[in-house]
Amino acid sequence: MPFSLASASARSFFIAAGGLALAIGWQAARAVDIELPALGDASSAVVSPQVERKLGQAWLRMFRSQVRTSSDPLLADYLEHVVFDLASHSELSDARLDVVVVENQTINAFAVPGGVVGIHNGLLLHAGHEDELASVIAHELAHLSQRHFARGIEEARSNAVPNMLALLGSLVVAATSGGNAGMAAITATQAAIQQQQLRFSRAHEREADRLGMQTLVAAGYDAEGMPRMFTRMLESLRYAGQRPPEFLLSHPVTESRVADSRNRARNFPADDGRHDSVDFALMRARVQLSFAETPGFAIKRFRAEIDKHGEDSTGNVYGLALALARANELERARQTLAPLLQRDPGRIAYVLAAAEIELAANDTATAVERLRRQLAVNPGNHPLTMAFAAALQRHGDPRQAARVLTEHTQRRGSDPQVWYELAEARGLAGQIIDLHRARAEYFILNGALDLAERQLGYALDLAASDFHTSASVQARITDIHSMRKEIDL
Repeated sequence: MPFSLASASARSFFIAAGGLALAIGWQAARAVDIELPALGDASSAVVSPQVERKLGQAWLRMFRSQVRTSSDPLLADYLEHVVFDLASHSELSDARLDVVVVENQTINAFAVPGGVVGIHNGLLLHAGHEDELASVIAHELAHLSQRHFARGIEEARSNAVPNMLALLGSLVVAATSGGNAGMAAITATQAAIQQQQLRFSRAHEREADRLGMQTLVAAGYDAEGMPRMFTRMLESLRYAGQRPPEFLLSHPVTESRVADSRNRARNFPADDGRHDSVDFALMRARVQLSFAETPGFAIKRFRAEIDKHGEDSTGNVYGLALALARANELERARQTLAPLLQRDPGRIAYVLAAAEIELAANDTATAVERLRRQLAVNPGNHPLTMAFAAALQRHGDPRQAARVLTEHTQRRGSDPQVWYELAEARGLAGQIIDLHRARAEYFILNGALDLAERQLGYALDLAASDFHTSASVQARITDIHSMRKEIDL
């Protein structure tokens, strides 16, 4: 990638996190000084929802700059639908959520104040059913709906700054893949603060379990999904050696917690909810393929699963078709996908798979037309739009690809991948000023404000004779200066 961000060390991430924590302390103190009115609970007077939102956005930008996130639009779209469906059945009052999918095989999901929900794509490898995946997400949404971060600050007002640092540190560990630097940061926290926070976080965990299960059932899932997922986590802990799964560092699962969730699930009708959807099986196969050492290994695995489960292998058949395509066995890929596409021709995952095979065969015209027809039925669909733009570029029409993606930024302006692909298309189309502007938006969303300002500087030099464009670019540079002041970095 011509302008990708280099991964920084874990140490630099924790230094940045510490800086943001100090910013939280300053923002919280300022909120107390001006005596913000309580919005339904005492914690709102300490950290208002508006401040939480700003801090959450700043945290997300910083997080993206340090952690590898998934670039799979179809997986992102699926997980966003699961999250927003659950959110609509939760006690969350603010539906503005940002879902970030982390490229990591570990069991992990996290919620950050301000509406950020993170999900490791590896969670789909460990969840045997969709209700298990949904139970973890519902739990995290409960943390947000109950404003546990702000309540933690309210609980520890007498030691506000060190406790806020401990709170943010726990969020960082929950959100990253861990490592020695992360563990060192946690163990360096004062023991008394750790114990105080642990007692309070356990109460939060119980509350999130209870409300999460209510959300799970309200959204139509089986309540048993939560104790089943807890059991899987407990089993993974037993076989993990010295290093537990990431989710368990901040969400300890014990035998008593599993038993509590089982007892709570008994209050709901048995088997009264959906376990899986077709999309869950398909997305699970995509994640399995993404972590396979080679397409050849994936082919062997999917074939073994099909032999084992027979016709009940839709996800494995789909995964096999994708693996065959990536191994350049295109005719076999077509034959494998054909029954799925014939049975359900409108399913977007199958349409995208067919287009992928056509592009691999350099049949770009057929792929473009297939995706164009499907977009007419599903206008604005994210994975279809991204695939259509990519196919247009392969077909030699970057200007049209740039127009498609420019329109898509109106729908998904906070998605770095959209801006990245738009910058590529504009570059190929010779739209150099707009190339730099798109790169700047990508860098802003990834927390690289210096690089973003540099790109806008290039655009400003090129647009010197265009007053309207120059003014627009200068206004965005001013926005970057404001972002720096907000997070005090």
